[in-house]
Amino acid sequence: MQIPNIFEKNISQSFTKILPLPNECNDFMEYIKTEIDGLWIIEPLVFKDERGYFMESYKKAEFEQKIGKVDFIQDNESQSSYGVFRGFHYQEGEAAQAKLVRAIQGKVWDIAIDIRKGSATFGKYVAVELSGENKRQFFIPRGFAHGFLVLSETAVFSYKVDNIYSPAHERTLSCMDPDLAIQFPVDKSSLLLSEKDKIGKRLKEIENI
Repeated sequence: MQIPNIFEKNISQSFTKILPLPNECNDFMEYIKTEIDGLWIIEPLVFKDERGYFMESYKKAEFEQKIGKVDFIQDNESQSSYGVFRGFHYQEGEAAQAKLVRAIQGKVWDIAIDIRKGSATFGKYVAVELSGENKRQFFIPRGFAHGFLVLSETAVFSYKVDNIYSPAHERTLSCMDPDLAIQFPVDKSSLLLSEKDKIGKRLKEIENI
């Protein structure tokens, strides 16, 4: 497999592949560690033939061996049209969520921003292109703000979470914050945002977690 094409990032970044050991013949995923600690890109092994394809999208034992124990409790799915941006969302305190995200159909530009208190990469981000074609996944641990931009006509986005949705703890970081210096692949003025996302806070205003 090739190292995924990282669409945008604002730090000098290298990736470390965790390749299967000779006796790990049952590994069906390739785990790629990014330079921001905790963020992982996952490449599934896809078997294709004239009938279609088969792949394992998640295997608990293998995931925990490579990344660590995460108790996913819920799967969510959304559909969005071209130009929609959802984010940057996070939940504070004990309501914080880790996410394992992917695009089932279409193509999105997925971004995770480090907002962990005391982190050496606070305010830095990694962006990855996820699509129904590349079947790539992105693991985002607790302590990150997350968002995605739809680059196809429509996109179906799926994600596992390890904590329930808590409106009382939900927060939004503004995608328009100049301090983030995010280079979007489209003009930011064209982004389709919810009313909630339009009034997100700037990085310097949030309580990092």
